[in-house]
Amino acid sequence: MRYISRNMEVDSVLKRKSLFLIGPRLTGKSTFIQEQVDTEFALVWNLLDGKLRYQVNTKPGLLKDEIEARKLHDCAIYIDEIQKCPFLLDDIHLLIEERRIRFLLTGSSLYKLRQGGVNLLGGRASIRNFFPLNYQEVTSSSESDKISLTQMFETGMLPSIYLSEDFEDDMSAYIQTYLTEEVAAEGAVRNLDVFTRFLQTASLVSGQILNYQNVASDASLAPATVKNWFQILYDTLVGFEVPAYTHSVKRKAFTKSKFYLFDVGVMRYLRGVGVPSENSSDFGDFFEQYIAVELRTWIHYRSRRSTLRYWRSVNGVEVDFLIDETIAIEVKSSTQITRKHMKGLRALQEENIFRKYVIVCREDRPRRVDGIDILPWQYFLKDLWENTLA
Repeated sequence: MRYISRNMEVDSVLKRKSLFLIGPRLTGKSTFIQEQVDTEFALVWNLLDGKLRYQVNTKPGLLKDEIEARKLHDCAIYIDEIQKCPFLLDDIHLLIEERRIRFLLTGSSLYKLRQGGVNLLGGRASIRNFFPLNYQEVTSSSESDKISLTQMFETGMLPSIYLSEDFEDDMSAYIQTYLTEEVAAEGAVRNLDVFTRFLQTASLVSGQILNYQNVASDASLAPATVKNWFQILYDTLVGFEVPAYTHSVKRKAFTKSKFYLFDVGVMRYLRGVGVPSENSSDFGDFFEQYIAVELRTWIHYRSRRSTLRYWRSVNGVEVDFLIDETIAIEVKSSTQITRKHMKGLRALQEENIFRKYVIVCREDRPRRVDGIDILPWQYFLKDLWENTLA
C-alpha cells in the first residue's frame, strides 16, 4: 500500500520538549513516525505488545530501570499507546526532570488519563492531535489535484481505508473492533449493542445542534449516559463540538454547540447508507461534514490559536462556520449559487464584525458578489491550506 505524506511536523517540538501525539486508531500515527519523523529514538516501547504491557504492569519502575541500565540521558524515547499504562507518566515526569529525556507519547485517547486524574506532565509536554487525511495531503500525493467528493464520502479519509481495495470490509472491521469495542472500553461501557445504537444515533445528528435529551430519546438511553458517551467521543477525537458564536448584536444567537463526527466515511457507514445523489439534501449534509473536518484539521495543524464556531439566530438565520472573528463561511453543495444562498452571510454582514465572507460550493470558477466570495470547494481548500484565504 502506498504511503501518503502527512503535513504535520513534530521534529522541531521534540528538539525542545516532550510531545503527546493523540489521534483515533488507524489515522496513521505509527506510519507517520516511521516515515517522516527524523528524530532518532534511543528506546521504543509499543504498549499494544501484550508481553511488554504485562511486564510494565507487574514490574513498577521498569521504564526507569531500563533507562538507567542503558545509561540514557538527554535523548528521545518513543512510547506508543500510552493510555494503556497511564501510571507510567509519573516515571516519565521524573525522567524528564532528572535526565533531560524528551518523550514522544502517542495514543488514541486521553479519556482514561483525564478521568483518572493522572499526571499529564505539568506543561512539560505539548499536545498535538492527529487526524485522517486532508485535502492538501491527498492532492499533494497524486498526479492531479482533482479528487472526487464521491470517493471521499464513500471511503472516508482514514489512510488505510481510503487506499483500500476492499474499503467496505475494512470499514466494517474498523467500526466493529475500534469504534464499538475500544471506544466503549474507554468509558467502561458494558453493553456493546446499546453503545452501537448510540453511535448510529450520533451519526444521524452529525452536523446538527446537539440536544442530549433528543438523542437520549432516540437511542433509548438516559440523558446523563448520552452526555457522558459524547464526552468519550470528544476525548477519543472520534467526534468534536463546534460552539455557537454569540457576540452578534442585531440578532440574538443560539448558544448550543453543533456536533460532528471525525470522518465523513465513518458517518456514512454508521448511517447505513450509500453515497447520496448529488442533488439530494443528504449530499449537502455530507459536503458540510467534509468541510467541517477540513477546517478542524487545519486549525489544529496550522493555526492552533484559532477557534471554529458557527452562528445561528433564534429566527433561524445561520452561517455554517466562523474562524475567529475573521472569516465567515457558508457551505452549499449547489453548482449554481444564487442570492437565496447568501441569506445567512448577508445577515452577518450587518454586524460589521468579520473581514471576509465566503460561500464554499461546487461552482466551476471563483467569483465575487456584493462582498461575498463564491469559491469552488477545491479553490477554497487550496487557499486554506496554503494560508492565502484571508
